[in-house]
Amino acid sequence: MSVIGEIRVASGDFELGQILTVEGGASIELESLVPIADAAVPLFWIHDRARESFVESVQEHPAVNEIKRVDVFEDKTLFTLDWDVNQDHLFGGMQEYDGQLLSAIGTPEEWEFRIRFPTHDALSSFTSHCKEAQISLEIVRVYNPTEPDVGPWYGLTDPQREAIELAVEMGYYDIPRGCTTKEVADELGISDQAVTERLRRAIVSLVSYTLVPMKSEG
Repeated sequence: MSVIGEIRVASGDFELGQILTVEGGASIELESLVPIADAAVPLFWIHDRARESFVESVQEHPAVNEIKRVDVFEDKTLFTLDWDVNQDHLFGGMQEYDGQLLSAIGTPEEWEFRIRFPTHDALSSFTSHCKEAQISLEIVRVYNPTEPDVGPWYGLTDPQREAIELAVEMGYYDIPRGCTTKEVADELGISDQAVTERLRRAIVSLVSYTLVPMKSEG
């Protein structure tokens, strides 16, 4: 039976984290991994403005073949990265133990991953692999997506759960809408953009932990 592990890794402990170095309040969100031949090309967002120095530093890394801008908006930029994943022990472990990456968020200090493994043993083998590779890995929580009694929040972090519960209570999902994301943001004391991202990630988590497992089981 599959399990989902939510883990934290220091940005400097794996190669992609070293390549995608951001500064200040910027953050990185991995949108997907696009399989090309034997490689997996990351498609990722940089929140906050992506400085030209970021692109230059990424391009200079010896494992990087090419970085491309795909879409540019006022507060975020979508990139694709062609790189040699074989040198990254974290992603190598995911591949070796059949891990499916559900989400990844990076900051200057650390990355948060949600990874689905086919069994508990596969997750344990992955964590052992990371320790042997000198990767400081913290397991935040582990879920069995098909058994609701192992965790009531289906992968939601506390901020995501707070945001989506408040949005429902205030009528954001009503027709017509009972409030705006800015009004929800004001209640939480955070920015409009932060609320939008929390709600989007919350919905992705709920689908990943509920509907996706049901679909995969046929």
